[in-house]
Amino acid sequence: MLLAALAWRNLWRQPRRTLLSLASIAFAAALLVFMLSFQLGVYDQMKENVLKLFDGYAQFQAPGYADDPDLRKTILDPSQLALEAKGIPGIEAAAPRVNAFAILANGEKSFGAAVVGVDPTAEPSVSSLGAAIVSGRYLLASDTSTIVLGDALARNLGVSLGGKVTLLGSAMDGSVAADVLEVVGIYHSGIPEMDRSFSEIPFARAQETFGLPNRANTLAISGRALADVNEALPRLASLGHRQRLALQDWGALEPALRDSIRLKYITTALIYGTLVVVVTFIILNTLLMSVLERTHEFGILLAIGMRPSAIGSMVWLELLSLALLGALIGIAIGGAIGLWFAVHGIAIPGLGATLRQYGLPTRLFPTMSALSVLLGPSVITLATCLGGIVPYLHVRRLTAASAMRAS
Repeated sequence: MLLAALAWRNLWRQPRRTLLSLASIAFAAALLVFMLSFQLGVYDQMKENVLKLFDGYAQFQAPGYADDPDLRKTILDPSQLALEAKGIPGIEAAAPRVNAFAILANGEKSFGAAVVGVDPTAEPSVSSLGAAIVSGRYLLASDTSTIVLGDALARNLGVSLGGKVTLLGSAMDGSVAADVLEVVGIYHSGIPEMDRSFSEIPFARAQETFGLPNRANTLAISGRALADVNEALPRLASLGHRQRLALQDWGALEPALRDSIRLKYITTALIYGTLVVVVTFIILNTLLMSVLERTHEFGILLAIGMRPSAIGSMVWLELLSLALLGALIGIAIGGAIGLWFAVHGIAIPGLGATLRQYGLPTRLFPTMSALSVLLGPSVITLATCLGGIVPYLHVRRLTAASAMRAS
């Protein structure tokens, strides 16, 4: 306790130097708190929005379906599987789907498109595509021969609400799958590839058209949040194992998004690491200068019997106190800024179209968590304390005679 009291007193012998050092640490800590919270918030929004648009937070699939999405690779009795999945804590919805590819035609115009059979009752719980309808409506449980198209696909086909499109494809048994469907809704997701090549029809109609009685190709899983489904993955995997099905988590469903986030984590870690190193060296340089200025003082302490290790510990405690106080101030400032923006969001004018391509809204919100708040300041404190070994060892090597001559 005596050494800690001496260390604290020594810090304020030069208040201007101490305040500048505190400002450096606090600024770096606050910046890391806010930036990491903002980064995690953007990535969480990106994952939530992209997955919620169609994929769901996880999916059951037939073995090998992810590598080769063949119509013949199916899930038997998807309704029962959905009931069992929803019985797992954290899982709130499960929607079966038939995934097929077909030619959609209107008069002389025809285009290839993905045709997905969805349950109009269950699908809105796992997909937000229904909220992207810009003309008409989404599928209803009472619908039979209806279809919902992306706006680009509808424009390419030259079809509007109430128009008819002809579907031609291949059924599970190899026969021709043919149907005539009425356009009841047109959506705009903001993702060009999806808007020009994706459509949905009622699940029962898809089973009939493509010859899949009591079968589905995938079962999309959702919950209150992605984190809840991630926690339930072990139990979902156990259920899939019993049914001899493959379970795909969010990363497997969106590998490009997963890899993009990993790459951004690596690049930003390098930037954050550089900031920590620069701040650490600034603080250590300041402390080392202070130590050199006080060498004569240390000689007197050695002459009256104070051990070199005790003097070194006192110097190290000065650095620890400085780092901890600066980190706490940084946490308070960065946390306050992050909490304010977590409520009000950050609008970036002029980037709406670009953000929508990445599945992001025009207003972004940081995500405050123990990790985002404590990680940066903790790393700064740890790096500063480890760097304090240098002045500690310098003091340990001093002798009373050599230190008193250094004045």
